[in-house]
Amino acid sequence: MEVIFSAGVGELASRSISFLMDRYLKQKAAPTEEERLRSLERLLLRLRVVVEEADGRLITSQAMLHQLSILKKEMYRGYYTLDVFRYRAHGEDRAKDHQVNNFFAPSESNPAKRVCFCSGNNQGAAQAELLKQVLCSVRGTIEDVREFVMFLCRCPRLHRQPYNMYLLLDKCIFGRQMEMEHIMNFLLQQESAPGAVEDLAVLPIIGPGKTGKSTLIEHACHDERVRNHFSQILGLNGNDLEDASVETLRDGGRIKYQNRGMGGGRTLIIIELVFGIKESVWKKLYSAARSCIVSGSKIIIASRSDKIASFGTTQPLRLQLFTQEAYWYFFKVRTFGSTSVEDNPKLAAIAMDMATVMNGCFRGAIIISGLLKANFNLRFWSMALATLRNIHQSSILLYGDRLADTWDMTEQVYLRRVTKTSSECFVILSEYQTCSAETELEHPEMMSVQDLLFGSVRPRGDFKVHAWTSHLPPHYSYMFHCRIQRSRRMVTRNKRFQKSTS
Repeated sequence: MEVIFSAGVGELASRSISFLMDRYLKQKAAPTEEERLRSLERLLLRLRVVVEEADGRLITSQAMLHQLSILKKEMYRGYYTLDVFRYRAHGEDRAKDHQVNNFFAPSESNPAKRVCFCSGNNQGAAQAELLKQVLCSVRGTIEDVREFVMFLCRCPRLHRQPYNMYLLLDKCIFGRQMEMEHIMNFLLQQESAPGAVEDLAVLPIIGPGKTGKSTLIEHACHDERVRNHFSQILGLNGNDLEDASVETLRDGGRIKYQNRGMGGGRTLIIIELVFGIKESVWKKLYSAARSCIVSGSKIIIASRSDKIASFGTTQPLRLQLFTQEAYWYFFKVRTFGSTSVEDNPKLAAIAMDMATVMNGCFRGAIIISGLLKANFNLRFWSMALATLRNIHQSSILLYGDRLADTWDMTEQVYLRRVTKTSSECFVILSEYQTCSAETELEHPEMMSVQDLLFGSVRPRGDFKVHAWTSHLPPHYSYMFHCRIQRSRRMVTRNKRFQKSTS
């Protein structure tokens, strides 16, 4: 009897303890925001290790490249969310800082205000739910990456990879591995019927301006596998196609590479257009190419126009602008480099505002990040942010919402110096590119973008500005053709902004 009683008491005690433990666990407070941020940071570090290891491997499997693209998107989203929560307070404090005038105050487009931040009592709950969702998503991605890592270990390392991703981060490139492999597969694929000249292969590359079409093609042309496969790489643009003929192919283009001893006489023709070309011109050019180049030669044609899709013998490669999260990651890494972002939260908050104003423009990111790295202080960054807002607002007043990218150069860009010492403004009329050696030879004292925006020298009439120089061979320098002109008054009529005559 005593044994039964002891057993009953033990069972009752065990169940009581289990009941109390269950109640305790249910009532236990949810993780704080700071705890979740630390967890997210640790998970992102693990994800970043996998992504960087993958970037150093030669991946040819389309499925693996697709999964790598998903991993990167999750990493960009996670870091963007982490930075928004980290630096939002510093962005709000800038409005109260007496050292920075009201012109530098955070705009309504501040990314920290756009990440599901609601007014009223629901604000904290919305923020917590957003952070929870991102944390769970990144954790799930990490759990699914085991097989990817296993297959990744079988991929050979890239022994020589000066440009292996796209969009320059000083001496590496950013985020276009799937697209790059698509181009390489097209270029290196053997023709199904050797000698069938009538099946000259054509790959159209379509995308908005400044999405990296030319950079991607340039990288492919510098790959040793491509240079061993083709004896000659010929570049043509819209001006070269006015008289589409055999002579155009022989004499009208620019030889990007030539090695008669390799490639079996095959030619790669690169045609880069701003918009499209007439179908009749294309047919003449294609016919001329078939008649004068050997079997196995190929054509890549790149344009913003979707009309060139019909010229292809294979599915077109379509490039899209990067997401806001990916763009912020690119701009942050390019701007801060090896400098710790965590040690400069106020600068990081300003940089987030800049990335928002530039709205995914890589040209703007390249130019502005160069200025910021050379002037690593709060006051200069605040002035740079003010200048970007001024340029953006002026473009909206003049052109409306149709000009989404101020630096796209489809329209003239109006700007004034931060000093505002006169009523004159600068107009960027156009952009062109030259070889770096030619730029230094012809213009040894070229004005820089920093001189233009923040300098004290007052140029006269028309003048040229060195915007930036590409690190990718052949190292083009990009120049602005500018002019001094009196500020234009801008008036509104029926909510549409127009320019008055000078």
